[in-house]
Order: sequence, then structure tokens, then C-alpha cells
Amino acid sequence: MANRNLSSAKRAKNDEFYTQFVDIQREMEAYLEYDAQTFKGKVVYCNCDDPYESNFFRYFVLNFKKLGLKRLITTSYKPSPLANTQLPLFGNDSTLAPAKGRPKVNANKFIINKVHAINGNGSFNLKDVAQELRANKVNTWAPLQGDGDFRSAECIQLLEQADIVVTNPPFSLFRDYVKQLMEHGKKFVIVGSKNAITYKEIFPLIMSNQVWTGVTGFTKDMYFLPPPDIDLSDKPKTALRCIDGITYLRSPSIWFTNLDHGRRHQPLALMTMADNLKYSRHKQIKGKKKYEKYDNYDAIEVPFTDAIPSDFKGVMGVPISFLDKYNPGQFEILGATQRGCHAAVPDTKTYDDYWEVRQDGTATGSGGGKTNENANLVGNDGKKNYFINSKGRMIQSAYQRIFIKHRGI
Repeated sequence: MANRNLSSAKRAKNDEFYTQFVDIQREMEAYLEYDAQTFKGKVVYCNCDDPYESNFFRYFVLNFKKLGLKRLITTSYKPSPLANTQLPLFGNDSTLAPAKGRPKVNANKFIINKVHAINGNGSFNLKDVAQELRANKVNTWAPLQGDGDFRSAECIQLLEQADIVVTNPPFSLFRDYVKQLMEHGKKFVIVGSKNAITYKEIFPLIMSNQVWTGVTGFTKDMYFLPPPDIDLSDKPKTALRCIDGITYLRSPSIWFTNLDHGRRHQPLALMTMADNLKYSRHKQIKGKKKYEKYDNYDAIEVPFTDAIPSDFKGVMGVPISFLDKYNPGQFEILGATQRGCHAAVPDTKTYDDYWEVRQDGTATGSGGGKTNENANLVGNDGKKNYFINSKGRMIQSAYQRIFIKHRGI
């Protein structure tokens, strides 16, 4: 039980990293480029954001008028260390019910219905927040009854009022978080781990075009600001970056959304199969006689998105990073390996009579069933583990693949 509690506490700490203002601004502005009315007249809800510290809150308050928001709602999860030291700023707020003494704050909700002029130099701090709340009594600050969990009844009640949800939800609860948004039919722009693409609860939503990746590309690093009391000593040096004396956590994160944006309608420029085999910049493609075919799927291996042949009419296995360039008008997603959601591209064989072998020839102890539902290629590239049967036949697994097909050819 103690170890379980420790693990839960560690996961909670890992969920507390703060998104940078510049990353939020870059992503939101791209939706406005596609449709300037994206947020006009809308209620935006940031339901995983301490208003005292959240750059999501800061962005939407600063741009409240520009975006034409109807309302901004933010709720925090558990007590805010800043809130508990700054309560006097809000001590006379008439939106709070009279009480003897100050009630203990478990979490806070801010509801902004009107924003006045904000400091023109772009600075925005807690006093500005207080001024906004005091300036007009249609704005509200109040403690929540509970701890601010997005699954609580009071937070769900606020969610039901919202048109668009924008936040960085807890990565450890990402599946539950997206499920809730879908069940309530909400539009959203949220941050998540790249690994979430392959979750069995998330990929079917991507495949059916109910959810897609955001505007910021996969190759653009996102850096998150850790809370001051968090221990980063267990993080590898490659995961940390110091900018202007501040240490940030580098995370393989992307945006997930169901708001339309321009990038997903840009066609991917491609060469024909013959030209790829002749001119591709990738040595795995250039100079080959043909593209490799999987041993257990009726599909060809395309290890790079820019090597997708423009004239191939069959099924292709492409890397997960393809989603960064995915245009639903140009391609159809049929499924993915390892996800059990590829009925349109069924397995043609299994490998239960194979076993896994290291490059030094020693067996790992794992059976061939381990590679069932992977996209497998015949042979041994001399680099990674392979699988072999009693007849000496060898196969190797490609990385996780998405099965796609061109539309209209």
C-alpha cells in the first residue's frame, strides 16, 4: 500500500508541469488564422489550471476581448500555494458568501465575464487578476467545495457550460479526461504525450476523425516549467534545458484537438514510387528495386512519411509521425499495429512457433507470440533482436505502424 501511495504521489507530481505561454499562444493563433471566429461568443473552460499560475488563464484573460470570449472559467486542482499566500487580495470580494473567518481553500474557480483594459506592456500578475475580479461584480472568484478534480460533480457542472476546453490535463489520467470530453460533446485543444496517439482508447478516435493532432508540429519541442518544490534529480540530462537561468522539462508532447485548423487540409507533396526508388534521400528506399512487403499484412513498408508513393493504390504502413502531416481528404486511416483495431487490414499469419533472438545469437526467452500484430519484415538487419523458427526463417518487427491508403486513386 505504501509503495502504491508513493507511486500515486509521484504521478501527481509529474502531472504538475506548467505549459509555457509562447506554446499556448502559437497554437491558439493558428486556429484563429484558419477561422478568426473560433472563440467568438464562446465559453472557454480551463479545468486543470490554477489561475494563479496557469499560462492558459493568462493567455485567455489577456486576449479576452480580441478573441471575443463570452466567458472564461478556470478551476484548479487542490490548494494553490500562491492562493494561500495571496488571499487578502480577494478578502472583500462580494461574490463570496459571508462566513466566519476565511474558509479553507481546497481549490479555486475563477469565472471571468468581462475584462477591462490590461497593462499595455504585456505584464500580467496576481494583482491584475484581483483588479479584474473587483472591477466588475459579474466576475467571480470562489473556493470550490472539493479538490477541483475534473471528474467531480461541481467541475462537470462547469464543463457542461463550456463550448471549448483548453488545458494541459494530467498525463496519467489522459484516457479518462478525453473520454469525459467526448461523452459531453465538447470541443477541445489539449496537451498530451505523443505516446497517447497509440492508446487503445485514443487511436480509434483518431482513425475515425473525431480527434486529430494540433497545429504545432511533432518536431517542435515543448518545454514545461516545473513547480519550485519538485525534484528533477531523477530526470535524464537530455530531458532538461536551462533557458535564461530557468530549468525546463523537455517532454515529447503534442496538442490533441477536434477544432479544425489549416494544416490538416494541406496536401502532402509526394513523389511516385519509381521516383522515390530513384531519388529518395533515404538509403532504405533509394536504389532498391521495390518497397518491402510485410510478412504478415497485405501492405508495404513505408518507413518515412516523405517516402509515401503518390501512385500506390494499396495499403501502406507508415510511422506514427505521419499524423503530423495527415490530411483526411488525401488519406484514409485503416488501423494500426499492436492496437487490435485493424479489421480492414487483417493479419495473414502469426508467429507462435518462433522465438526471439539477440544479435549475438542467444535467445531472450520470449516466444514469437510477442511479435504477433506487429508489422514484420523477412530477414535480419543485423541491428536489433529478431525472431526465428525451427527452419531458420527469420523475421523482424518494424516500429509501430499506422495503415493508410490514398483516397481517390
